[in-house]
Amino acid sequence: MNVREISELRPDERAAIFDRDAGVEDVREDVREIVDRVSEEGDVAIREYSEEFDDVSVGNLDVTDAAERAVDEIDDDVREAIETAAENVRAFHERQVPADWREDFEGRDLGRRFTAVERAGVYVPGGTAAYPSSALMGVIPAKVAGVDHVAVATPPAEELNPVTLAAIGIAGADAVYQVGGAQGIAALAYGTETVDRVQTVVGPGNRWVTAAKAEVRGDVEIDFLAGPSEVAVLADGTADPDLVAADLVAQAEHDTHASVVAVTDDPALAEAVAEAIEGQVPGRQREETIRGALDNDASGVFLARSMSEAVLFVEEYAAEHLAIVADEDEALLDRIDSAGSVFLGPHSPVAAGDYASGPNHVLPTGGGARRYGGLSVDTFLRSTTVQRLDETALGDLSETITTLAEAEGLEAHAESVRKRFEE
Repeated sequence: MNVREISELRPDERAAIFDRDAGVEDVREDVREIVDRVSEEGDVAIREYSEEFDDVSVGNLDVTDAAERAVDEIDDDVREAIETAAENVRAFHERQVPADWREDFEGRDLGRRFTAVERAGVYVPGGTAAYPSSALMGVIPAKVAGVDHVAVATPPAEELNPVTLAAIGIAGADAVYQVGGAQGIAALAYGTETVDRVQTVVGPGNRWVTAAKAEVRGDVEIDFLAGPSEVAVLADGTADPDLVAADLVAQAEHDTHASVVAVTDDPALAEAVAEAIEGQVPGRQREETIRGALDNDASGVFLARSMSEAVLFVEEYAAEHLAIVADEDEALLDRIDSAGSVFLGPHSPVAAGDYASGPNHVLPTGGGARRYGGLSVDTFLRSTTVQRLDETALGDLSETITTLAEAEGLEAHAESVRKRFEE
């Protein structure tokens, strides 16, 4: 991997780095057809698509019992690891639960209350790798929020991954269906003979899954449209190049379309990171995938003229994962607003957040962190404001209300206040 200087990037190179997308539009038309068929034909369409896309003849779509059994069938050390991760994820998300409140504002008793949606759907990816961690990250916040019924859709297989099933069970899902891809999102959004319809659909997936979430948005709520995984490492000369390279290689392992970036103002570190990457890739189980991600136009080791230029770069990049490895990491953090999740210091690898430290790993990609945050308890909550005015409070506001109502041409609004003060 070559080192590139930020100041010398051409406009097309900057566009490739900063204008990342999930490739949704390339498959949108095909996905629309899938979603329409599932919404109209239900289980029949799901089974046909499972044959076509997954090469699996699905028997029972509902595999809830299998998830419950898997908890006891997997190795003890794996189950203990899942349970430890689940405990940490649950503890972090319990801190996010907002409290209802009511307060007196001079005769205006005002407040806000929060209620969870009744039914939520979580997509847990399969495909080229198993993602039990995504089960924890999707199901646990929903249950902590108070969702009554959490359904999981995960791709079918001749033999479903027992670790993923166990994680779904440990997380507390109420129903589990083996249906993947765009058809899985459609099944959750619209329901079928077997799959219960939900109000909110969340979870990461490939571009077909993301395009399906875009298609059903409006009929259900979604978390956001997430694309391939990405990481940016902001480092100064004190960083260990082997550790910086390790974080980049780890994230590249996800997908050939993943984006991995290191940014520093130290020329020696930049060269050392590039060299370390080349040394860490050979022999990896997913070496081909890693090399594909490293060759991505949005990936690279970038040299800044100053730390201020490096900060501006990562702020514009708005990474899904941002690692800051520098002496003044807290001061650098204060200068950055756009990142899905931030990892501070040499002992905070992104993998910690992927699995077990507690914060959610379902995060905005493609620059989405400039506009919104990651999956959280809030995703599953609705807020309702409450107000009670006594006669004096309404009287104090009556002239303000009637004046504004008449200025808007809404005479009946004004009259609804005046009537309360008629003799």
